[in-house]
Amino acid sequence: MKIKLWGVRGSITTTGTETACYGGNTTCVDVWEDGCQLVLDGGSGIHKLIISNPVTTKRIDILLTHLHLDHIQGLGFFTPLFDPSMEVHLWGPAGSTRTLHSRLSRYLSPPLFPVLIRDLPCKLILHEIGNYTFKIGHFTIQSNYIIHPGPTVGYRVSGKNSVFAFMPDHEPALGKVGIIRESKWISGIDIARDADLLLHDAQYTQGEYESKKGWGHSSIEDAALFASMAGVKHLLFAHHDPSRTDDQLNEIFAAFQKNTHYPFVCQLAREGMEITLK
Repeated sequence: MKIKLWGVRGSITTTGTETACYGGNTTCVDVWEDGCQLVLDGGSGIHKLIISNPVTTKRIDILLTHLHLDHIQGLGFFTPLFDPSMEVHLWGPAGSTRTLHSRLSRYLSPPLFPVLIRDLPCKLILHEIGNYTFKIGHFTIQSNYIIHPGPTVGYRVSGKNSVFAFMPDHEPALGKVGIIRESKWISGIDIARDADLLLHDAQYTQGEYESKKGWGHSSIEDAALFASMAGVKHLLFAHHDPSRTDDQLNEIFAAFQKNTHYPFVCQLAREGMEITLK
């Protein structure tokens, strides 16, 4: 399984030399194996994404964790949506009062976007999901609702020999005492359990998190503790705060490494990073 990160910034895109290393595009990740390709989230990074084999690939699947703007703002600039020969499947969490089509239409319509969702020339198929297990090609995918404002899911993507878990917006520590020590009650634990690679929200330091509880995001320390309790083999910290420079991210990560030790690999997610799981 090959994974490429096209956007790892949170909340809003950033530009400038001070964010050039880790990147300024919002969340989008590409997963593919043996000719089957998935796109996870449609943030601004999706506009640079390359279809693995544009000559033969006539179907693309986009799995949305939720519909906050930083995770869908790139959809209108994803060229397969404007290709009549393409079949585009959009998967997203079901809401309690409005359909996925209705909620997406609020963005893909004037005045926010000049093209109505109904006028996209591709063959567009929408799938509402919840706590589900389903297949796309040879991938088996598990989606579970997780803690974040509005309907939000995490994804567990199982390939032939490896598992990738994806939770770019997640707050497993929400509550009076932080992360519950009984793992079966922890939000998202089944998505991450024993994963070969987990990409997880780590927008805040522990000090910052104290004043932002309930905002739907994690501290770097809580993200690592969550990964440890799930038995993850490799952890990528993502959803970098838009105000954070590369130097600040490096300082925060260095402090984390100095004060915390886990038996698995921890890295800051970086736009353009490619990882192969065997």
